[in-house]
Formats: sequence, C-alpha cells, structure tokens
Amino acid sequence: MTQVIKIKQGLDIKLKGQAEKVVECQEAKFCAIQPTDFIGVTPRLLVQEGNAVEVGTPLFIDKHDERITFTSPVNGFVKEIRRGEKRLLQAVVIECRDAMNRVSEPDGNHPADAMKRDDIIQKMLETGLWPMIRQRPYSTIANPDDTPKAFFISAFDSSPLAPDLDFIAEHFPDSLQNGLEVLSILSGKKLHLCIHAEKTKSKVLLKAKNVDIHTFSGPHPSGNIGTQINRICPINKGDVVWYCTLADVINIGHYFRTGVLDFSRIYAVAGTGLQKPHYIRTTIGAQIGDMVADNLKDDHQRIVSGNVLTGKAVNENDFIGFYHNMLSVIPEGDNRQEMLGWIWPGFKKFSVSRTFPSAFVPKMLHPNYELDTNMHGEERPFVVTGEFEKVFPFDILPLQLIKACIIEDIDLMENLGIYEVDEEDFALCEFIDTSKTDIQQIIRKGLDLVRKENE
Repeated sequence: MTQVIKIKQGLDIKLKGQAEKVVECQEAKFCAIQPTDFIGVTPRLLVQEGNAVEVGTPLFIDKHDERITFTSPVNGFVKEIRRGEKRLLQAVVIECRDAMNRVSEPDGNHPADAMKRDDIIQKMLETGLWPMIRQRPYSTIANPDDTPKAFFISAFDSSPLAPDLDFIAEHFPDSLQNGLEVLSILSGKKLHLCIHAEKTKSKVLLKAKNVDIHTFSGPHPSGNIGTQINRICPINKGDVVWYCTLADVINIGHYFRTGVLDFSRIYAVAGTGLQKPHYIRTTIGAQIGDMVADNLKDDHQRIVSGNVLTGKAVNENDFIGFYHNMLSVIPEGDNRQEMLGWIWPGFKKFSVSRTFPSAFVPKMLHPNYELDTNMHGEERPFVVTGEFEKVFPFDILPLQLIKACIIEDIDLMENLGIYEVDEEDFALCEFIDTSKTDIQQIIRKGLDLVRKENE
C-alpha cells in the first residue's frame, strides 16, 4: 500500500458556490495571450493589428531565448495590441473567426514511443506548447537545455472552490495518458504524480502508467506543487525541478496523439456571485465577459482569474490567465456594519483565531462560508503572532524569510530557503495575517531579485 504523506499545517477555506459538475461548451469570441502571465519573459512582437492568424501561428517570442514561442490559440485575426505604461506589451487580443476556431489542421500524429527527447522539445517549441512547462525555483518557463532533477504533476487542487481534477481527467483519458508518456520521455525518468488520499477516485489517475504515484492527505496547501516537491524532492541551490498542471498534460497529450493543436480546456466558474456555478470548456485566454455572460447575480461582484487566494482581480474586458484553471466570483466587501461594528456576534463569520462564535459551531451544522473581499482592517506594522507556522507546511521560518525579502538580503534569503518556495506557498500566511501585508508580492520580489542575481 502506498504510504500517505500527511500535511498537518494548513487551512481549508470551505466556501459556498462550488461548481456543479456540468460542462458547457462555450466558443470564445475574443481571447488573448498575455506576456505578463509569464515570469521573466521579455516579449518581441511578431504580429500587427489586423493580421490573420491560425491556431499555432507565432504571436511573440522571448527576447532572452528566441526558441520559446507563444502562439495563437484560435483561428482569427489580431484585433488589438494592448500596451501599458512605457509601452509594456500586456496582451495580444485575437478575434475568433468561426465556430471551429480552436483546433489546427492535423500535421500527423507523433507517437511517444517513436520519438526522442530532442524531437519532443522541438515540436513543443514550434507549436507554443513549451510555455506550459515551468520550473522551480522561480516558477519561470523551463529552459529546454536543462535536465530536470524531477518532474511533478499535481492531480488534485486543494484551494478554495477549486475544480475537481478527477472530473476533468475522466473527460480526456487517452490524451492524459499520452501526455504522461510524452513528459516521461522529456524528463528522462518517471514522473511524480501526486494524488489525494480521499479526493482522488478517478481510475485514469489511479492506474496511470510511467509515473510514481504519491498520496497526500491534509488541508490546503497539500495540493500546491511547492508543498509536494518539498516533501518528495526538496530543491537546493542549483537544482531544477519541472512541473505542469493536469490540464497542460492533456493539451500536450492531445497534440502528440492526434497531431491536432487544441488549446481549449475545462474551467471551473465558481463562487457565490454567480447564479449558476458550473464548468465550461473554452479556449485558453478566453475573455472574462464571455465566461460569465448572463450568470452574474448583479454588478457588485469581484471576478478573480484563478482562486481567491492567489488569483488576479479582473473585469469583463480582461482575459483568463494562461496558467489558471478557474474563475472565482465573490461579492465585493465594501458593505460596512456601522451599528455594533466589531462587537457583532458573527455566528456566520469565518475566523482562524476563533474570534467569532462560528469557530465553535460544529462543522456539520455550518460546513461552508460565504465570504466577500473585505479585509477587515488596513495595513499596519508586522504583528508577531506565531500564526504563520500553523498554516505553512515547509521546514522554513516564514516570517524571517519575508523580512529577508523586504531588506533584499540575498545571502539570508538563500539560507532561509528561498529556492524552495513560490508566492502561492505564502497565500495562507497572507490570508491570516493580522498586519494585512501583501506577502505574496514581497516573496515574488525576493524571487525575482535572486533570479536576476543568478543569471
């Protein structure tokens, strides 16, 4: 029997609004590839407004490594080149051409057992599939010249309102297995496939071939790739570990099985701000307005690309992030309780520190919460509470590492384990932080500083 890796530190935030397991196919009218989704990429644009594009047409490349190509996920034409301050390229917006807009013409299948590692890399670079593979440390796109220490795939997501990856895997059994075989050749060794002791029931995952299966249990962030790498194959300075999402495996496997590029995937659209939380199948980078059309309860909702802990606030004119697997919609938290204010009983409020009576209500009577975006306070100096260690499952001192990133002491950051972590690993620390500090941004700045120093 497989040994279960138990994660004790962490916190499950159980929210109302879980997506109903019904998939609705939705053709995107507009989609975009956003260079800002890719850490460390400096884009060089290859198209102009009005250019016709097909699935797989190069849109831009990375100036630091011109082999890494970002391609169109649909057939259509370039509607808009969005730029920000100092002409920073923010998005290449594509207007989709027709109902069959998301698949390419087949270029022949590429059976995994007949391909060599270099052939796979070349095909993925040409088609725009390579950016789906990322590396730790830094969470940047993997360097094709590296040989990774290990390759990880998480087959469950423990974040709030997360999609059921079992449900998604059952829709693409052949492409998923083929993708695992391709990535096994790419890594030069068996993949590490991480499943949950209770949540993972799919036979497609439980009987996957060419993988080492690791079983986890415990609260969030047990589903985070960083937590899994830390427990199985810790990263030291100079080590490189590759990883990708289950949806990425399916996209890669579909191409090498059929020869057809299909950049569509199944997203969870969840949260209490929706009339009908459900799953949709649409194109990578689809416009938010299409994904929530006629489904918002009212205009007073916060739309988040990704989960509510690590995602990015967006509006209906924006586009879902390249690496996100869900859209979260929760109420804006600008309603204030003037009367009784902080002494309001709070029988239905969520509290980690047991400030409210709701902490003592049995979970069976109050299993899920309806939270909004209210931070219930403003930023203030660090208050040392000792709470971070209760939700941070790494053998790392979280508060000391945060402070090292603030003062930009690279030696101290390295000694405290900066190579082990990513900003998402600190999301729960940020959520429970009494000081309301933007901890994830601090960690990202620290990682970027170390990355530039080591280039």
